[in-house]
Amino acid sequence: VASITSVSGSGSSTGTGVILSQDGYIVTNAHVVENALYVTVKLTDDREFDATLVGSDEVSDLAVLHIEAEDLIPAAFGDSDILRVGDSVVAIGDPLGIELRGTMTNGIISGINRDIKSGNRTLTLMQTTAALNTGNSGGPLFNMKGEVVGITTAKYSGSTGSGASIEGIGFAIPINDVTSILKDLRENGAV
Repeated sequence: VASITSVSGSGSSTGTGVILSQDGYIVTNAHVVENALYVTVKLTDDREFDATLVGSDEVSDLAVLHIEAEDLIPAAFGDSDILRVGDSVVAIGDPLGIELRGTMTNGIISGINRDIKSGNRTLTLMQTTAALNTGNSGGPLFNMKGEVVGITTAKYSGSTGSGASIEGIGFAIPINDVTSILKDLRENGAV
């Protein structure tokens, strides 16, 4: 798990990433690095690297970064197609920024194949009760074997028109959907 800081002309934002390969490829959300002038990656051992944007896809909300490192431990990917409602999961990320980096929250898969509208696109996502906050975007959703089964991307927040507060409704991109997109982003810079 890596901490991502993205600086644009309008300020900076933080997110989380998942290490894909020993030689420095990392996946995060496209919205984390959108319009970035530069991006930095901080690893759990406190090493910090400037990152290159290899490719980004707004439709899937995925981006691949690269850092000049050769000794990384890549995440193991699981099979999101075998997940069922009620399966336990944990999210690890940087809620609200780097100060709380590496925070783990637990929950369950509370929905499969949810069509969620985001701007002018619709994503088919998994729903989870694991607490997700600003800064968790792009981070891993793990099964109980320690395998990444999703990339966290969104949450419902705020309150409903009736004044009821919304909590515990987060969403992740199923990892089986992610893997084919990552191949295109790494090889072509686009899907």
